[in-house]
Amino acid sequence: MNLEGRRESSNIDDRRGRSAGGGFRFGPKGGLGIGAVIIIALITYFMGGDPTTVLSAMGDGADVTSIVTGQDAEEGTQYVASPEEAELEHFAKQVLASTEDVWTAEFRKMGKTYEAPTLVFFKGSVQSGCGGATSSSGPFYCSADQCVYIDLSFFSDMKRTLGADGDFAYAYVIAHEVGHHVQYLLGILGSAHEKMSQLSQSEANKISVKLELQADNFAGVWAHHENKMFGSLEDGDLEEALGTASVIGDDYIQKKAQGYTVPESFNHGTSKQRMKWFKRGFNSGDINQGNTFAVNYNEL
Repeated sequence: MNLEGRRESSNIDDRRGRSAGGGFRFGPKGGLGIGAVIIIALITYFMGGDPTTVLSAMGDGADVTSIVTGQDAEEGTQYVASPEEAELEHFAKQVLASTEDVWTAEFRKMGKTYEAPTLVFFKGSVQSGCGGATSSSGPFYCSADQCVYIDLSFFSDMKRTLGADGDFAYAYVIAHEVGHHVQYLLGILGSAHEKMSQLSQSEANKISVKLELQADNFAGVWAHHENKMFGSLEDGDLEEALGTASVIGDDYIQKKAQGYTVPESFNHGTSKQRMKWFKRGFNSGDINQGNTFAVNYNEL
């Protein structure tokens, strides 16, 4: 994927080198028991601090991280990325900028205004508007704060554990999460989550599959218009995206992990489905062709 000379998005929140926040909290809200408080007080004492500050704060819901270290949990040191990570960071910012360009134009066609999400870089763990998460969770979108979260090491993990590699494969991952933001702006995500809360787990999983496949489709729509606007796709790019879609299907992952599949537990779709809906979006470039909710579940 050729993005040479293209702009970077400024909708970035770099939290690498910063604590995920939250820490251990005690008192009625956190539920940390008196025994744990005493242990933390002892740790504070041996670190040269005043243990009475811990004990007196027991009912206040104070953050232990700040009490023990004397620093705010959100305060961190300047993060220095490796050359490889810096390159991925630059690429991710360019891809986000591309999604902004494409979806701004597509929303304008619908008579709507596109509001871009913020891309949050984190390392190890992070606190989002949807709760805490770790790198093992993979990239995710949180509608509560309209942010896409990613630990860039995920791309290395993707290559090592799944064999999925290539710049367009990485771009597809980001575009998929932005696809969830598009769903949020169109009211699809909120409506689906409301329905899911009223259903059994297996039935809610079916709605989750439709959400994920639609996000794949929207990623394909983005790729279609990105290439149409900038001619950025190169030989093999489409194959990279489809290859990634194939190895992140629920059936592929479950077979790889346990040797068999449990279809009722699927919540992202099969490899075949994920490739199908991405390709449909890529070929048509039409967001209206991605209404997975209008399709019978067994026909997805």
